[in-house]
Amino acid sequence: MKVVMVEPNKPAYVTEIGNDLESLQKAVGGGLIEMIGYLHDPDAIMVGNEEAKLIGMEGNRRFDDGIVAGSFFVCGDDGEDFCSLTDEQCEKYVREFAQPHEITQDEVEQDMRIEILGL
Repeated sequence: MKVVMVEPNKPAYVTEIGNDLESLQKAVGGGLIEMIGYLHDPDAIMVGNEEAKLIGMEGNRRFDDGIVAGSFFVCGDDGEDFCSLTDEQCEKYVREFAQPHEITQDEVEQDMRIEILGL
């Protein structure tokens, strides 16, 4: 699957990863994966390590609503599964995440929070 990989302190780049759980987990440093909702794009999803902040991963990118720690990737969303990005989407997200952010570990720790959602 063609994705845009975003690692701390590096510009984003296009790469290929497998679409199985093990490959997805490996791409974000192991452990549990989670969808991160900062893109606001119905055709693309950010996927990162669910425990990145808890296990002390480095701050990666800053968004209006918070900081993402650890590596994450942007992939396509076909409505049911993750899928490859189009060439146009790759260009868009490589540009969007071209500039690394300098984020201290203190900033990452201050951004940690637990949200409880009621049903």
